[in-house]
Amino acid sequence: MKQAMILAAGMGTRLKPITDHTPKALVSVGGKPLLDRLILRLREQGYQRFVVNVHHLADQIEQHVKDEDSYGVRVLISDERQELLETGGALKKAAPLFDDEPILIHNVDILDNVDYNWLRRQHLDDEDAVLLVSRRKTTRYLLFDNAMRLMGWVNIATGELRSPYDWVKNPDEAELDIDNYRLTIMRGTTEIVLNLFAFSGIHSFSPRLFPLMERFPDRFPIIDFYLQTCHRTRIYGLNKPDLQLLDVGKLDSLAEAEKFVM
Repeated sequence: MKQAMILAAGMGTRLKPITDHTPKALVSVGGKPLLDRLILRLREQGYQRFVVNVHHLADQIEQHVKDEDSYGVRVLISDERQELLETGGALKKAAPLFDDEPILIHNVDILDNVDYNWLRRQHLDDEDAVLLVSRRKTTRYLLFDNAMRLMGWVNIATGELRSPYDWVKNPDEAELDIDNYRLTIMRGTTEIVLNLFAFSGIHSFSPRLFPLMERFPDRFPIIDFYLQTCHRTRIYGLNKPDLQLLDVGKLDSLAEAEKFVM
């Protein structure tokens, strides 16, 4: 069964004053709450099981899910009322609600042009996670080798490198080429080139990774998990050159969002 986790627990502070009384997941775009828009779109692509995490104004989301009889799919609630668990902690807490199939992870406030059947097909049986990425200007990039296997992360504003590989985070020399989205690392006389891609926040996650989360705290970002385990797992990037993303996280993005969904 195709299954997805919709991250909907955020406080929505950038959408105040709307989110003083309405949870971000129920903010309307194009006449539909963001949560409905995402669930119905995924339902059209064959998704039948959904887990939605809740925190801010959680009662409203729970009631909305109960009242919404047009979904025609199973929607389960992962309760984070006591504490926001961030993206990794949210997934860890929700683990018992999933079966063994890959889990699509998606933020409730992101609009995009992704064909999720295509994304699912790219997640091969021997891969533990597939991260949807693109080449776009940002300050933080994921690092991939030429096979698109995750190697680390870089903040180009500070020069900070994070990786489980010592040769990545402590290179003899490192040169960033932002125009060509490359990081060249010198290790002795060996030159290694890594590719820079921006993470969309959309990813396909294999439940066989859940046991590795047991040593993580209750609250942690999913990127921390990927960066600490990519040397012993098979985590890959999937580049979508024509990726369109719109974060409906700010008041001034609502008008743009209305145009996006037309």
